[in-house]
Amino acid sequence: MFENYSFTVAERFLRYVQIDTQSDPQSSSYPSTGKQKDLGRLLVQELKAAGLTDADMDEFGYVYATLPSNTDKTVAVICYCAHMDTSADSSGTGVKPIVHYKYDGGAIVLPDDPGQVISPVDHPYLACRAGDDIITASGTTLLGADDKAGVAVIMDMVHYFMGHPELKHGKIRILFTPDEEIGRGVDKLDMERLGADFGYTLDAGERGSLEDETFSADAMTITFYGRSAHPGYGKDKLVNAVKVASYFVDLLPRDEWSPETTEGPYGFVHPVRISGLAEKAVVEFIIRDFMTLRLEAYEQILRDKVEEALAAFPGATAEVVVKEQYRNMKEVLDLHPQVTAYAEEAIVRAGVEVRKSSARGGTDGSRLSFMGLPCPNLFTGEMAFHGKHEYVSIQDMQKSVETIVHLAMIWEEKS
Repeated sequence: MFENYSFTVAERFLRYVQIDTQSDPQSSSYPSTGKQKDLGRLLVQELKAAGLTDADMDEFGYVYATLPSNTDKTVAVICYCAHMDTSADSSGTGVKPIVHYKYDGGAIVLPDDPGQVISPVDHPYLACRAGDDIITASGTTLLGADDKAGVAVIMDMVHYFMGHPELKHGKIRILFTPDEEIGRGVDKLDMERLGADFGYTLDAGERGSLEDETFSADAMTITFYGRSAHPGYGKDKLVNAVKVASYFVDLLPRDEWSPETTEGPYGFVHPVRISGLAEKAVVEFIIRDFMTLRLEAYEQILRDKVEEALAAFPGATAEVVVKEQYRNMKEVLDLHPQVTAYAEEAIVRAGVEVRKSSARGGTDGSRLSFMGLPCPNLFTGEMAFHGKHEYVSIQDMQKSVETIVHLAMIWEEKS
């Protein structure tokens, strides 16, 4: 099917990553940054140029489009989804992508900061891609493969189907979301407008990866209140909330229960932000585990440590607020086994070994699954995301394109 096809995914990717779409967790606007719409507008233009006449971006930055059905069968409507924003953990301004053709398997020194070296020792999967064409950033920014690789894959899928009308598929809805990196990727999504039955996010890493399980996630905000007083006359009056918060954070275990000390099936509690003054200090946490019930246990341990900190600082008080973020998609996907089974078959048809795994994080699909759109996560090749060592294999992206083309055809065949 693809022997004589000239993939467009790489050229699209190189174009998209140069558009700064970094989201902002401290912003209250939707989307959190207006610059995300710069990419959205380009995608709408390209989708319309490809023949998807209904392509549109709404006020919140969501891009919707339809690849119409070309079969007489009644086929479930599937959605392919990727997010446009990049992480706030590293700059996305002035990304200069570099293609390392026929990568030789050695360390890659990034030219704009030679101290940034992507080594196969630190990134074992990179060694597996020797001979591929590898794209990196230049050393001062992230690359943006998370998730512009997914965006480019979906766009090339559209290009392929529009050029091969003889290949049968049902109605395919295209969705590009903002603000996934800050946990708001579907906050303003119009599910009725989307109108899909099942979905797939394109936001996983290694070739062949299929993630049908994610963490369940809560956010916890703990606000410590002290008592302000002039520091020159503060004896027996001042209660410093910054010190209370610092004491509390120091109570967290250092050899367990944290991202830096856990892996595999184990969850974690992670302080992500601390701020404040003597009168009021705030500590923000993310709490993660594959078993939803464990979140409550973690949260109770944190509450106990809050009380321990307050006992050490008489006069201090605290407020604890817990907010649900997302839940393990497997709880929904197990009710619709064909969604994952068809994805596995598509990966095999693309000539790739299936790597079924659990994501130690979440995707838009985590929340979409509980909003009525069962939605596992498929590979794009994006690796080492959220930092300056981010990279992607062009050949991985091409295999991702093949996979989702086959997947759409499988839904049609089995209807």
